[in-house]
Amino acid sequence: MKRLLPPMAALCLCLAAAPLAFAQEASGEAAAASATAAEARVRTLSPFAATYEVYSDGRKLGNAVMRLEHLDNGNWRIDLDMKGSGLMRLAGLKMKQTTVFASDGRTYRPLRQVTTRRTLFSDRTRTGVYDWDAGVARWTGDVKESRRDPIPLREGDLDALLIDLAVVRDAVPGETLHYRYVDGGRVREHTYVAAAEPVGVEIDGLGYSATKVERVEGNDRTEVWVARGVPTPVRILQVEDGEDSTDLRLVEYTGASQ
Repeated sequence: MKRLLPPMAALCLCLAAAPLAFAQEASGEAAAASATAAEARVRTLSPFAATYEVYSDGRKLGNAVMRLEHLDNGNWRIDLDMKGSGLMRLAGLKMKQTTVFASDGRTYRPLRQVTTRRTLFSDRTRTGVYDWDAGVARWTGDVKESRRDPIPLREGDLDALLIDLAVVRDAVPGETLHYRYVDGGRVREHTYVAAAEPVGVEIDGLGYSATKVERVEGNDRTEVWVARGVPTPVRILQVEDGEDSTDLRLVEYTGASQ
């Protein structure tokens, strides 16, 4: 069954005048916050398919589908498949990222990654293998020579798609999230900060309550917007040199809500 994004929830806070009542309410709020954090930390994976519209500088470039599947061998696979529309479609623009990973329902361990970019005049593929037995990750194909050297792995290492999943899993208002990004022959420490509380926002004409989780690096910024009960980001915005680079806005999804 398809689920459109939920309507924006009304936010209200009622404070009692009596000190005792206020203390009881504060205690209740603390317990609720603790319960929310605990819920986020035990959230498990569920298959889904999500449809996004893709924009850049306010112009629609095409559509994208993010899909999470449980494989027969017990592993998982996540895909992000983007296709251009309008002039981008005529140019034959297509991009697909695929990551196969192992999970106990809570932690994610990348195993294999493939990124393909196609246009009318080129077809480029990059493949990454995370060899946990050997303790290294390697990339071949469309990758710079300087990024072909094996990268020592650490427990908790994630690629770009798995970080998106992890942010949805971990997002708790006011918390700071740390991930080690190992992707495309590069290693980076990524730190995301979740806003203090969800806010009512409107994206593509739809309103709902969501928490912004943000990573800032110089003039670049990544925003991942997370809404309770939606198993995938409702928006992923990448800003480069102060200008919108890629903006994925969720339209609808299928799959069990969490």
